[in-house]
This record gives sequence, structure tokens and C-alpha cells, in this order.
Amino acid sequence: MPTGFPAAAPAGRRDAYFDNVKFLAIVLVAVAHAWEPVMEGSRATRALYMVVYTFHMPAFIIVSGYFSRSFEMTPGKVKRLITGVVVPYVVFETAYSLFKRYAGGAPGQEISLLDPMFLTWFLIALFVWRVTTPLWKTLRHPLAVALGIAVLASMTPAIGDDLDLQRVLQLLPFFVLGLLLQPGHFQLVRRREVRLLSLPLLAGALLFAYWAAPRMRLGWFYRSNSAQEMGASWWAGAVMSVAMFGCALVLTAAFLAWVPRRHLWFTVLGAGTVCGYLLHGFLVKGAGYAGLFDRFEWLGSPGGLVLVSLVAAAAVTLFCTPPVRRLLRFATEPDMKWAFRRDAGRL
Repeated sequence: MPTGFPAAAPAGRRDAYFDNVKFLAIVLVAVAHAWEPVMEGSRATRALYMVVYTFHMPAFIIVSGYFSRSFEMTPGKVKRLITGVVVPYVVFETAYSLFKRYAGGAPGQEISLLDPMFLTWFLIALFVWRVTTPLWKTLRHPLAVALGIAVLASMTPAIGDDLDLQRVLQLLPFFVLGLLLQPGHFQLVRRREVRLLSLPLLAGALLFAYWAAPRMRLGWFYRSNSAQEMGASWWAGAVMSVAMFGCALVLTAAFLAWVPRRHLWFTVLGAGTVCGYLLHGFLVKGAGYAGLFDRFEWLGSPGGLVLVSLVAAAAVTLFCTPPVRRLLRFATEPDMKWAFRRDAGRL
């Protein structure tokens, strides 16, 4: 299974629930990305986009942290980290850069491993988070420290764009929270009481998002800039970091509460989420480079948004299938025995 994304079970048998979580989260990611070029002018779509963006990546990051609890800097796990995270990052960062240069009409586009493009930021973030896992496991209050780092990052415009560190630091608390979770916590959110409570919470979130849609900057959801870079006061970064963290936790709990526990037709696709995540970007960007969203303005209508959503969901589902996973194994799950010393463990 891809080590760059959360595994479904630490050993042997896969857990259907977490495979379902991963697949449904990836579908939401793809659909939200497809909405971006066509949602302007639709307050309802922008509101729905804001709600989805509040929790879809935090949910995925929490599960990533949960399955990183056993990570240690041993030769075997370092090797899997390199082949499952670093290599896909290099391959797809290069691929997206070349795609923009030749398909996007940007001949000046350079290949830079320090400036992640579009989707690849998650891979470099996961590398940083997983490498620092032993540190978080030794601290007495790791979540408080991680949240403090996220708050400070949101008020520090000097961090810059290298390795998308703003996102790495501002989303760090979700990964650390995943490290702290135990199986019983997931059992708790799957209780019937939580599912029922999640319904009015989700309705309230949608109503608030509809009110906030024309008033709130989307940059707060992306977490890729400091407050000052978005034209806000420095203290707004602290307030919004804590507020967004709380909102993300509530909506993530609601999402996890409704994910099916049993094995369904899409459960097997949870093993291929790394392919779905990395490939759907070419579809979204390719449509933009081809001018489809500008040419067919009706895609911004309610019917068009439904069509865009269905196409994005179908495409990412296809990308997660076992044949596609096997086809891309050279980039997402390479063996690379030739690159590692056999006696690394002894050394």
C-alpha cells in the first residue's frame, strides 16, 4: 500500500472504515477543486465550497497522523518514507511543472522542488510531519505546542513560499492530533448520538457559510499565507487559526460519524487514494489550460455544477482503481532496492 498516504491497517488486514474515509475524502478534494473555476457568481456554491474546504484535508491529515503513530527513524521505515513520499513528490512536481509549461502555455515555467505546485504540497508536508513524529511523541503537550506553532506561522509573513511551509506549519496540529488518537476515539465519533448531533451542526455550518461567503477570504481555508499577506491585522491570524482549527474538528467529526463501517463497492479504492489525489489535478488544470471553463460559462449554473461534480467524482474514482495503481507503481510505490544499502540496519 502507498506509504505516502495513510495506511488502512498497521499490518495484514485492511480496515474497511478507514479505506472508506480515505476514498470519500479524496472525492471531496477532487470535487472541491473542480468547483474553483466555476463557482464565482454562485453564493451557494461558494458557501458549500467553504464548508467542504474546512474539513476535507484536515480529515485526511488526521488519519495520516493516526497511521503514523508507529513511525520511527529505522532503516526500513525511512526507506518507505523515501519511496512512498519523497519519490512521488519529485516525480509529480516535475510532471506538473512540465504540464504547465507545455499544456498551459507557460514556457518560462521552471522545475523547482522548493516551490510545490498545486497538489504536491501535501507530500512535502507529510514528509516533514512524519520525520518529526518522534519529537511529538516525546512532548508532554504536543497538540498545544503544534497549535502554538500554527498560530505563530499565521502571523509571520517572512516564512515565505519555500516548501509551502505556511501550509506545513498551519496544518501541523491536525497531524499531531492524529498521532494522539486511539481506536476508541473513532469508535466514539461513530456513535448514533454523534451522527444525530452532526445534522444540525452541518446545517448551521452551511447557513453560516452562506452568510460569510461574500465576506470571507478563501485564503483562510488554504492556510498558505499569513494574515498580513491577506491584508488582515497580525492578531487576526491567531484568532482565525484557533477558530478554523475548532471548526475543522467539529466538521471532521461529523464527516467521520457518517462514513460507513462495512465493506462497500468503493472500499477497495481506499488503497489507491495516492493515485486519485495526484492524478485528478491534471484533469482540473488541463480543463483550465484548454479554456473549457471560460468557453462554457453555463458550467457555473446549477446544472453545470452538478455535471462538473459528477465528472470530478467519476474521474477520481477511476484514478483510484487497482489497474491505475499498478500502472503508477513505478512512481508512487517504487521498490528502489538499488538505492539502499543492505546493511543499513546494522550500521
